[in-house]
Amino acid sequence: MNTTQQDLSAQWHGRQTESIDVVSERLVESFRAVFEPHLAPLPADTAPLGIHWCLSPAIAGMGRLGADGHPAKNLSLPPVPLPRRMWAGGELQVHDHLRVGDKVRKVSTIQDIVRKQGRSGELWFVAVGHTYHSDRGLALSERQDIVYREAAGLGNGVSRNTSPAAPTTIRPAAQVWSVVPSSTLLFRYSAITFNGHRIHYDWPYATEAEGYEGLVVHGPLQATLLLNLAASQGVAIPLTFRYRGIAPAIADRALTVRAGVDGRRVWTQGEGGAVHMEADIDGGMA
Repeated sequence: MNTTQQDLSAQWHGRQTESIDVVSERLVESFRAVFEPHLAPLPADTAPLGIHWCLSPAIAGMGRLGADGHPAKNLSLPPVPLPRRMWAGGELQVHDHLRVGDKVRKVSTIQDIVRKQGRSGELWFVAVGHTYHSDRGLALSERQDIVYREAAGLGNGVSRNTSPAAPTTIRPAAQVWSVVPSSTLLFRYSAITFNGHRIHYDWPYATEAEGYEGLVVHGPLQATLLLNLAASQGVAIPLTFRYRGIAPAIADRALTVRAGVDGRRVWTQGEGGAVHMEADIDGGMA
């Protein structure tokens, strides 16, 4: 552990924030408009799975945003000395369904800060724990892993932010959803999650500043599709959903959401067969 990591860990480990939000009828309607028909069937008063990723977003005034459109680091996340951040994965435990009208208390805790040296350069991982409580008790608990990376390094012969090699084997699937994540879909999801990250809607920034091949599909958008496909296979709560990002998915390119024949593995796959995100599910069968 170097000095910077030690300092950040000492200052930030265990730091908590707490917020309140409501699963409003409008939020549920907007969420359904973004994702239907790719939602698991649930009772009418039950909020769709994955809607918790829309609750209590980080909110900061325009003057407190970083160049990437996120709230500047050191507000609710440690000031890691690398410019680019992405969802890397995590683990979600669903204890109870959220319902329309629920007042939800979200408690977030910085759990770990780790610096690593990867193939693509220096990486920092920040693990954040979240718990979501309704009036009935604990509804969800989650560990979210955020990865920070070096600048894309465009120009002067330096490689762009290309995706790492990803598996291309077409594994047997019991069910497949086909989705084309258009720029409009990405924009609407950014809107209901209050996500200002420019890689999802600002094409010149995504391609020129960060070196992606186009607009990047949100990690939680893919995770929402995977979670709902898993639930459609008959996996009931309580359930554990372990997910990890493998390679960025790009807007306007066909994406398939696949469930394995055993109902315990789900993944998103691109046109060329590359896997973008995968998840494993443990839970009872409905």
